[in-house]
Formats: sequence, C-alpha cells, structure tokens
Amino acid sequence: MDFASLPDAIWNSALIKIVPFLFVLTVIVFFHELGHYLVGRWSGIKILAFSVGFGPELLGFTDRHGTRWKLCAIPLGGYVKFFGDENAASVPSEAALRDARPEDRARAFQSASVGKRAATVAAGPIANFILAIAIFAGTAYATGIMVGDPIVSEVREGSPASQAGILPGDRIVAADGTRIRYFSDLQRYVSTRADTPIQVELQRDGQSRAVSVTPELQTQTDGFGNSFQVPVIGIVANSQQADFRIENLGVVDALKYGVSQTWFVTERTVAFIGGIFGGREGSDQIGGPIKIAQVSSQVATLGFAPLLNLAALLSISIGLLNLLPIPMLDGGHLLFYAFEAVRGKPLSERVQEVGFRIGLALVLMLMVFAFWNDLSSLS
Repeated sequence: MDFASLPDAIWNSALIKIVPFLFVLTVIVFFHELGHYLVGRWSGIKILAFSVGFGPELLGFTDRHGTRWKLCAIPLGGYVKFFGDENAASVPSEAALRDARPEDRARAFQSASVGKRAATVAAGPIANFILAIAIFAGTAYATGIMVGDPIVSEVREGSPASQAGILPGDRIVAADGTRIRYFSDLQRYVSTRADTPIQVELQRDGQSRAVSVTPELQTQTDGFGNSFQVPVIGIVANSQQADFRIENLGVVDALKYGVSQTWFVTERTVAFIGGIFGGREGSDQIGGPIKIAQVSSQVATLGFAPLLNLAALLSISIGLLNLLPIPMLDGGHLLFYAFEAVRGKPLSERVQEVGFRIGLALVLMLMVFAFWNDLSSLS
C-alpha cells in the first residue's frame, strides 16, 4: 500500500460522500425556508435572518430590508428568524416585544393575524412539495419517462399472484377499479397496500377476469446493496412482452406527472409511517444524516437527474416531517394556531413553553434513533 497517497484517498472519498449530500440538503433547506420567507414578507412581518445551516456564520450579507442572509458552518438545517422570535425555533420572545419600538412591534411575528402566521409557517412544507413537483416535472420533461405495458411475463412460484391464479400473458386492466395504463401504475398501487386485498381486473385470451390478490412485504436489495422492504404480488414484466420504452412528455403532461409522482411518494411515505406504528414496517428503515449522505453519494454516481430526483424524495419527506403536530416543528406551531383560532386568544406563554420543551425532547429522541440506525447500518 502507498501510505503517502492514503490521506488523498481519504480526502477524495470524503468529498465523494459529502458534496452530493450537501447539495441535496442545501437545495431542500433553502426552498423550505424560502417558503417561510416569501409568505412572511408578503404578510408584512419583519425578518431578521435567513440562514442555511446553524452555528458560526461562514458567508453572509444584509439586504436593504435589514434581513441577514447567511450560510453557517453546520449544514443540517436552516431557519428564518422573524422579529419577536426568541430563537431559530420561533419561540416567542415577550422581552423583545416589550423593548421594541411601536413600529417594529407592529411588524413582529406575534402581531400578525393568526391566519398570516399560519400561512407563513405552512409555506415551508408547502414549498417542499412544490420543489418536488418541479423536480419530477422538470426531469420528466427533459429525459422522458420509462413505461411498459401491464402484461405479465412471469409469476413467482408461491407468490400472492400465483395463489390468486394470475398467469403469464395476462394483461392487468385495473386494480380496485383504478385504471392500470402502465406496469409502473400497478407497482405504485401495490406499494402502498401491504397485507391489503386488491381486486385485480385482467384480460386473458380476450376475456375479462377478476381476482383478489393480497400484497406481501418482501425484502429487496438495490444495486448498491441497500436492503428495504416493499409490498409485492410476485409478477414480473420483461421488455419483450411489456414493450418497455421512453415516453416523451410535453410541458402540461410533465407537470401532471410531477404532481402525480409527488402525491404517490407522499402517500407511500404516510403509509410507511402508519406501517411502523401498525407493526407492518420496520423502524430500522428510518435513516439520518449518515444514511442520507451514503445514499446521496451512491445516487450521484448514476448522474445529475437521479440526484435531483433523490432531492425531490427527501424534500417530500422533510415537508411531511415538518407537518407533524409536534411543537418545535411547523406542524406544532400550526396546532397552537388552531387552538388560538378556536379560543380567540393565544395559548398561555407557560403552556407554549411546556409544549416546546416536549417537542424538543421528541425531536431529539427521533434524531438519536435515526443516528443509531445509521451507525447500526455501518456495522
């Protein structure tokens, strides 16, 4: 071994893993915080800082509105700090409001109507979904999408499809009444319905038939050696019978595809979360920064478009995570505003403080759990 070249090898390996990770995370965080920023500005709220990352500032500037735009040393998130916030988590600061000038107090986050505050908070996760739609639509328009006819080429022995009587050569027409146009439509439909019977309509020898098939969870491995569980019914389509091909899309169809793909990923993610609580999914599939960095570096080897699609997937996940009704997250703030709208006044400062402490504990527990999964996957 050439020990002189070892530091360079370690450095190059680190760059290969870190650069794609930073790119993906920075894009997602920037658009999430941009949603908060744009709606906050539109609502007339004074914005003190727009930060990508936490900790010491590396680069930054102050715009003509007095907002400090900055890139910080710890690239694991970001925040928009409004006037009247005590910290980056938007915990209200009563002291800041008491000492403020009247004109500044009028532009504080807490002084805005509950509707404007809710819109400002919700804009972050919404921006994540808009980003995902834009990425899926843009890559589909630029490169087209791979499609194949829903014709069965092979049925796995002992699989749910085999038990249901599905045969090679069958053409899948519908699932639970939903039209199946491409083989990928069936894959997507099945992927959110583990252990749930599906009524499948098919054509065989020119005649229509209906069968019931129940997808089962199966552990699969991708090209990088990563294992994951996915519901399957045990059918395969090949290029000869299914006629796999690239279908080019116009602007409108690409946008429709972006919306449908974002909805599918959202539905799949929600089903996965529900499956964890229902015992149908393994919690070991939850990953943290190390797992994201690993996957980002792997996907980057496939090209820029796959890396963008990974950013879209993670953007949806972060959008959904932030909508959870946990104080410290956007969903927790929205929960407080819902109580305020019903009561006609905000919750007491004490109640909010307790809520934020509970939320912080839950978020830290989730981070530790994800980090533990990351370390376990490396062993």
